[in-house]
Amino acid sequence: MGHLWIRGKHPDRLLMTVILLLTAMGMVYLYSTGAYYGEARFHDHAYYFKKQLLAVSLGLAVMYGVSCMEYTWIIRRAGLFYFASLLLSAAVLVVGKEYNGSKRWLAFGPLSFQPAEFAKAAVIILLVFVISRRPGERTGFFFTVGIFLLILPIVALVGTNNLSTAVIILGIAACLIFMANPKYIQFVGLGAVAMSMAGIFLALESYRLERIAVWLDPENYNKGFQTIQGLYAIGSGGLFGLGLGEGRQKLGFVPEAQNDMIFSIICEETGLFGALLLLGLFAFLIIRLYMLSVRARDLEGSLLLAGIMTHIALQVILNVAVVTNSIPNTGITLPFISYGGTSIVFLHGELGMALAVSRQIPHRTDDPFVAYTGYK
Repeated sequence: MGHLWIRGKHPDRLLMTVILLLTAMGMVYLYSTGAYYGEARFHDHAYYFKKQLLAVSLGLAVMYGVSCMEYTWIIRRAGLFYFASLLLSAAVLVVGKEYNGSKRWLAFGPLSFQPAEFAKAAVIILLVFVISRRPGERTGFFFTVGIFLLILPIVALVGTNNLSTAVIILGIAACLIFMANPKYIQFVGLGAVAMSMAGIFLALESYRLERIAVWLDPENYNKGFQTIQGLYAIGSGGLFGLGLGEGRQKLGFVPEAQNDMIFSIICEETGLFGALLLLGLFAFLIIRLYMLSVRARDLEGSLLLAGIMTHIALQVILNVAVVTNSIPNTGITLPFISYGGTSIVFLHGELGMALAVSRQIPHRTDDPFVAYTGYK
């Protein structure tokens, strides 16, 4: 089993610290935001907190276990993970459970599972495997096209009922391909094709075009209620907020405030200062993943860290953009913060792989964070 487990090496402590800090902050924000709906629906103000705490506990256990594994062992089984994600995503279309008008879950008794979260991790692993094993072909245009064709089935399956996740998968692919082959011209052509396909995809269903109309003029549509109330929450927070737990918009005004719109409640309760603090921690996490990616011992580790970094960055950017009405509503959650058991478990699983890569990186005294903080 020596090829599977890493022995005697420590993960990056700065990365682990920011992960644990964001996890703890997420639990605090969720308790504050979900108390009203928990009491109203289940007569338990801590209902969402308890369920998320169980998922977080499982996620941390998964993160620790994965961080002790040799990441190349995981990457070598990329095909198995990708095939499983295809089967699970296809199963959603047939026997999926619908919640709030979206069919995204598979139910196993009292438990539910969202295959789209697994698909993101599976695609990252698959792309790392394919790109790192074809060094002589990474500069070719047809290799780039082939990569996108390879992930097209999962994008199509996931995009049928979860467009935002499909966009994230495509963004991860574009980032990893650019790392392996940094030529802009090929992305211009592929971008034009992607925009054309997106236009056709939006036109196939009227509700997708309606989302754009709601985004442009939310006051004239009933579905714009959530967006407007979220903006009220952001505006009423001021510089330092109303106080943790003192928000008013979560009291039925912002529907499902503990999910996609939780950032608006954070702005209301902690103000601009609290929002910038949270975004600063996300920025630190992303920068740390980037720095470790540059220093990784091999191409596989570098690409793996870059894929995880891109996933988190895209998800944070899209969620904040939706909450501030900068883009149409896509139904994307805020990592670590929004309620969702499947999301938090697989997010910690991905970061477990990042910590596993960091175990293989030798300590450097010229690391700027270590130099300024003295924290190794």
